[in-house]
Amino acid sequence: MKGNYDKAFENVVRLRIMSVLMVNERFDFNSFKDLLEVTDGNLASHLRNLENAEYIRVEKTFLGRKPLTNYLATEAGRKAFQSHLDFLENLINQNKN
Repeated sequence: MKGNYDKAFENVVRLRIMSVLMVNERFDFNSFKDLLEVTDGNLASHLRNLENAEYIRVEKTFLGRKPLTNYLATEAGRKAFQSHLDFLENLINQNKN
């Protein structure tokens, strides 16, 4: 079967985080929170999970005096996510009637 199932993406929040990062170079914490409609703690937990898997990296900067936390997909994260999507697409195609 083409692609690989990756447990890191079985949660819908992590799936959506990676989807956003596949089409945006970087995305900040508050924008994720607004888009995904999740709590700070819930979002932080999912981001940390993806960071621990080395699928995303954190970039902390300041906008004036205000801290800004951005997230970027790593090359490994992009490859793993695409492989996961390929797996799902293949699974769907195999089960068409």
